[in-house]
Amino acid sequence: MTGTRPSAAVTAWLLEGDAAIRWQVMRDLLDEPDQVWQAERAKVETHGWGASLLARQGEDGLWDGGVFVPAGFTRELWQQEGQPWTGAAYALNDLREWGLDPRAEAARRVVRLVGENGRWDEGDQPFWEGEVEECINGRTLADGAYFGVDMAALGARLVSERQPDGGWNCERANGSVRSSFDSTINVLEGLLEFERATGGSPEVQAARRAGEEFLLERNLFRRKATGEPADPAYLLLGHPHRWHYDVLRALDHLRASAQISGAPADPRLGEALAHLRGRGLPDGRWPLDVRHGGRQWFEVDDGPGMPSRWVTLAALRVLRWAET
Repeated sequence: MTGTRPSAAVTAWLLEGDAAIRWQVMRDLLDEPDQVWQAERAKVETHGWGASLLARQGEDGLWDGGVFVPAGFTRELWQQEGQPWTGAAYALNDLREWGLDPRAEAARRVVRLVGENGRWDEGDQPFWEGEVEECINGRTLADGAYFGVDMAALGARLVSERQPDGGWNCERANGSVRSSFDSTINVLEGLLEFERATGGSPEVQAARRAGEEFLLERNLFRRKATGEPADPAYLLLGHPHRWHYDVLRALDHLRASAQISGAPADPRLGEALAHLRGRGLPDGRWPLDVRHGGRQWFEVDDGPGMPSRWVTLAALRVLRWAET
């Protein structure tokens, strides 16, 4: 197996996965014609994880009776179980990542009902207007832009909330003047999805580039001032990401960003890419290092320490881009 194409055995293993995995393998690793991978992508609405998650949607369009926090989920439960991932906000994140076609009937229903009935737990704002924190609003911007909602106001708001060092921090409202890796990647993904959907604007493009530079100046995981790793967890390859940062998530974002700009991989990615290569297994797959705990609908991987189709897919397409 090389960085540009998986072995036959790894390809077969990837294609044994859910439709949400298969269509991206076809598009990003196998260069299948558009009609082939789009036909596979259409199955996300009616098969596997996508169909299972859509079936759990309530009559009001929400999941588990809530937007961010499920109905009846108490502070005590949060302390016992960890953050829950079963509300509407995270269901939309999953459906976007899995590739539910925005033109599908189920997608249109989700957008309409969540817009009509979804109110944020913090502040009671209508769902598509966004919440308070940049992390949450970055993912909401990505979801709305992907599913065809007019997200111009939230995009402009996030641009205006950028920190002096180029990125974002969910603690800005509490006085923070420095960016965080976690907040920044969530906003960057939202701005990129907005740019894909609308073409963006000079302001949006400049903000995205500044946020990416914040990460690149730190080699994707180091503190700028000391060169020390900012957080050992950033080197662990996790999935689903939820709001958490890791180097593979950043690399995959920069790969997707380069599809718009046409830019080659930045030389400052070298250390992160070497780490990614070093995490690969001898058989050409990559393991899941961490699963972020908390209530969720169902598993989409075999668990930490086991080969992960999601991590392997992302690693292979990143290396394919970086080694081209």
